[in-house]
Amino acid sequence: QLQLVESGGGSVQPGGSLRLSCAASGFTLDDYVIAWFRQAPGKEREGVSCVSRSGGTTNYVDSVKGRFTMSRDNAKNTVYLQMNSLKPEDTAVYLCAAKRRFTWAWCDVSYEYDYWGQGTQVTVSS
Repeated sequence: QLQLVESGGGSVQPGGSLRLSCAASGFTLDDYVIAWFRQAPGKEREGVSCVSRSGGTTNYVDSVKGRFTMSRDNAKNTVYLQMNSLKPEDTAVYLCAAKRRFTWAWCDVSYEYDYWGQGTQVTVSS
């Protein structure tokens, strides 16, 4: 069974850090572009970042540039999102998603992603 499982969410104060993980089972992440999305209560789901199959290209929404870093470890079949300098507006459920792509060195959060995890809650509050 193909599955993505997120972990690493939690509650932090503004300015704090968290590292989210997205582990794949039932398939190999090498063939997939991976993205992180987030959904806050009452808001539309937002594409936060993505990483290419090679790991060499990452793209971020403007609101997290310079604070979030996405990476992948294909050997561990896992993708990470390091989140620093967290703000209350970062509060949301964070989901990872996978899209099988032939392209090796590009990613885009606008793809129609094939597989989704259940999400992990991130709460930033004082």
